[in-house]
Parts: sequence; C-alpha cells; structure tokens
Amino acid sequence: MSETRVDEPVDVPVDEQVEEQIAVPLAALRPSLEALLMVADQPMETMTLASAVGYPLDEVTAALDALASEYTEQGRGFELRHVGGGWRYYTRDEYAAVVEGYVLEGQQARLTQAALETLAVVAYKQPVSRARVSAIRGVNVDGVMRTLLSRGLVEEAGNDHETGANLYRTTTYFLERIGISSLDELPELAPYLPDMADLEDELAEMAAPVAEPVGSEQEPEPAPPSPHSPHSGNGTEPDGGTEPT
Repeated sequence: MSETRVDEPVDVPVDEQVEEQIAVPLAALRPSLEALLMVADQPMETMTLASAVGYPLDEVTAALDALASEYTEQGRGFELRHVGGGWRYYTRDEYAAVVEGYVLEGQQARLTQAALETLAVVAYKQPVSRARVSAIRGVNVDGVMRTLLSRGLVEEAGNDHETGANLYRTTTYFLERIGISSLDELPELAPYLPDMADLEDELAEMAAPVAEPVGSEQEPEPAPPSPHSPHSGNGTEPDGGTEPT
C-alpha cells in the first residue's frame, strides 16, 4: 500500500474547488442575482454570480434562465441576455425610440463646419497638440476642442516629449459615429487635394499684375486683418463648435 506524502499536491476536482470557493448564501437567490446584475457595467459570468450569491452553479444557472423567461412573459421594458460569456440587463428593442429620445435630449446640436474641420485634423494627424491643430487651421481651436472633448469624440493621448504639450486623438466613439472599425479605414486625402497643375495655374493668376485703366487712381492697399479676425491665425472660432438643429 503506497503512502501519500503530506507535502505532495493532491488533485482536487474542479467542481469541488468551486464548491469550496462558494460562500454560505446570504439572501434569497433571485433577488440577489437581480441586485448584482442591476449594478453590472459589463456582462457577468455565471461562475462570478454563483460565487457572489453563495449558491451552487447549477441553481444559479437555472435561476438566471427562469428570470429571463419571466421578464419576457411579463412584457418588461428590459430583458436579461446571456451575451459575451456573461449575463446583463438590456432594454428591449421595441422601446429603443423612448430610450434614445431621453439619452439624446439636449445633445442634438450638430457640429459646425469649424468643429468638423478640427476633428478631421485630429483624425489624420493624431496624436496632435492644440497648437499644431491651430497652426494647420489658422485659427485658435481651444473652444472647438473643448466641445469635441465634451462630446466624447476626442480624448487626451499623453504629452509631447519635446514641448510637454497635451496631445489629442480620436476615440472609439468617433469610429462608431462615422461607421468604421479602425483609423485604417479613413478615406485617403489624395483624391480630395487639388491637382498640382491646377494649383500652379491658380498661383500664376494670383501673382500676375492687374492692368489698371488709364487715368484711374490707384486703390489703397487693404488694411491687414484684425488681430481677432478668424482668419488671421491668432483669432478664435466664433462659436464653440456646435449649431442648433
């Protein structure tokens, strides 16, 4: 007959390990599950729920299935789904319009052209500082950037190693809103840029002297733009980046 040494590990079945980890039940099963699921911000695995409520795994599984069926039979505005490897409450599809109206109330202001241009610069140049965005657009973009940050379209992305300035990038919410899964799917800019030949023609026309009528007086040169002109490079966007619908 072989002897088992005390210091040798003994294999314990997984089921027994789970039973040892599950504590003594503290409350009724179904209300306990509902309370936990109510505060969950992501799907909770059945094993996690069983450990939390202190009930055997098979009882917890049966209770979850029963709750999901009851909510459907009772026509509740929410349902209990098993998705992503766990359980979580979701509002029912037929009440999506009600939920959407409440969540989006007060947030229907559309982004202005200035905000869209700033967002495009961030999307293609990220991570990028506010100063860099301002230099590209030729205006101060502080107000517009605050709007993009508050709308969840842009977020901070660390600091520049040389200047210490805050860097910004687009968020996953930005990707969701424009319907792509990664920045690699952004359209190429080249097709939207002017042809070099056309650009040279325009520059030549701008540089060509303008013939003045005989006897006409020369018009005075226009005054330089005001320091606060939105196109002077030192001004500020005339709005915060949104416009009413």
